[in-house]
Amino acid sequence: MILPIVAYGNPVLRKVAEDIDAGYPELQSLIESMWETMYASNGVGLAAPQINRSIRLFVVDSRQIIENLEDDEKDLYPGDEGIRQVFINAYVEEMEGALWSYNEGCLSIPKIREDVRRNETVTITYQDEDFQEYTQTFSGITARVILHEYDHIEGKLFIDYLPPLKKKLIKSKLNDIANGKIRVDYKMSFS
Repeated sequence: MILPIVAYGNPVLRKVAEDIDAGYPELQSLIESMWETMYASNGVGLAAPQINRSIRLFVVDSRQIIENLEDDEKDLYPGDEGIRQVFINAYVEEMEGALWSYNEGCLSIPKIREDVRRNETVTITYQDEDFQEYTQTFSGITARVILHEYDHIEGKLFIDYLPPLKKKLIKSKLNDIANGKIRVDYKMSFS
């Protein structure tokens, strides 16, 4: 089922999300709906707070980005083949490598894209949909997508990384989103 995506301004996007356990109601159905919602919205990741659930759950499909790179871009992310993965109760253990810029957007903040600097590599502990625990290190574009979605379960947004002047320049656009004065081609929920 395609779920509405919560728009900027909704308080759920600023809450630190709660851990869940295997008894969380209808978890498999929720995960399937998150994948369906993400793909229907042309996203590469989706976190539970974006569908109005303050739980530590997000999905990532960075393969889409890797597969659509131009030939001259393929060596920008060596060893990054992309992933399609569910992350439950994730916690970042370590961020390493140089900071690098990439133009990010967010389904909860439509029609705004800005360059954000993030570390090249992230080590993260998480559980999969069967609650098997893993600690893995990811790099390149996959690390970036994971960090972007991880921020959502920590109550952060990509715009929080922008310098004050950039924030000031997009303030009216953000207010328009919060007030529902925006049109998108996917289901949105405004606060």
